[in-house]
Amino acid sequence: MSDSLPSCPECGSAYTYEMGALLVCPECAHEWSPAEDAAEEVDGPRVIKDSVGNELHDGDTVTIAKDLKVKGFPTSIKVGTKVRNIRLVDGVGDHDIDCKVDGFGPMQLKSSVVKKVL
Repeated sequence: MSDSLPSCPECGSAYTYEMGALLVCPECAHEWSPAEDAAEEVDGPRVIKDSVGNELHDGDTVTIAKDLKVKGFPTSIKVGTKVRNIRLVDGVGDHDIDCKVDGFGPMQLKSSVVKKVL
């Protein structure tokens, strides 16, 4: 029976089972809809764009498009600050860039607050 069902997208377990309209993983308790699984396969890889519509890739250099207040720091990240060698990730909430900002350290940013350096 589990041969025809897809593996869990969270932990990769092959022991998934159906519970009503959902698929369930007994190892990590992740539940998902088979329709969502099929939609992800059709859509292909996710395209992440910056604040002006340029497509971003791993390793790009971007600049900050607006002042960003950083929790725990007395100053903010100023407009025009360059951030080199970004990584695209599925972060917390809608944060999709993992990077290291000089003077602030490692953090995640939203693609809507950066502009790609061309």
